[in-house]
Amino acid sequence: MKTSLGAFQDAFVAALYQRPAAELQAVVEQTGFEVYRNTVLKGCVDALCDNFPSVERLVGTDWLRAAAAIHARETPPSDARLVFYGEHFPDFLDAFEPARELPYLGDVARLDRLWIEAFAAPQDATLELASLAGMTASDLAACRLEPRSSARWRWFAEQPIYSIWRHNREELPMPEELPWQGEGALLVGHAEGVTWQALEIGGCAFLDACAAGHDLDHASALALEAQPDLDFTALLGRLLAAAVFRPLNLA
Repeated sequence: MKTSLGAFQDAFVAALYQRPAAELQAVVEQTGFEVYRNTVLKGCVDALCDNFPSVERLVGTDWLRAAAAIHARETPPSDARLVFYGEHFPDFLDAFEPARELPYLGDVARLDRLWIEAFAAPQDATLELASLAGMTASDLAACRLEPRSSARWRWFAEQPIYSIWRHNREELPMPEELPWQGEGALLVGHAEGVTWQALEIGGCAFLDACAAGHDLDHASALALEAQPDLDFTALLGRLLAAAVFRPLNLA
């Protein structure tokens, strides 16, 4: 076979996902190849079940494994580290016909994915409250608070996604009455694991502004624009306690 090693490897991977190139037909027809293909597929399915535990608790193991097998055939991993597998799984669930009666499932999967990202992100240094002591009001207004690499947040405007996710992630019974309204979530990775908490729309808007490089004065104004009744002082205290920000760059 006159082909480069890289081209052969790409063709072999495609054949594993039932897209065999003509030059590999003899390889694909061997009995051992099907065994190898099934082993690879099982590894992908196992990874998706491990990476989306809240989804699994909602739909059950058999349902998730069946959906994961379809997704794995359509979208093979792009990274050998299977902890990162499933980047496109929430979008898949949004369009998956058997999930039509669970319109929140894709967003629950997105929070499971944010947990993975927070868990695997580099551990930056943390802004300490004491470092703000002595700063004037004008200095504080002009400073830029930069979220750490392990901080993740998201606002879900139409459904109580955080509540659904948290109760399933923590294996808690769902409340009998759950207000069907928008919710936000904040997840932060630490050396000892990932913490999470609810986050209002103003908090999400504030962190979006911080991530975009706005100073504290402008970021707080955007937060209050998104949520006029926001207690900004309380929000900032919660974010500092959650170790969301990197140390200030005062250079």
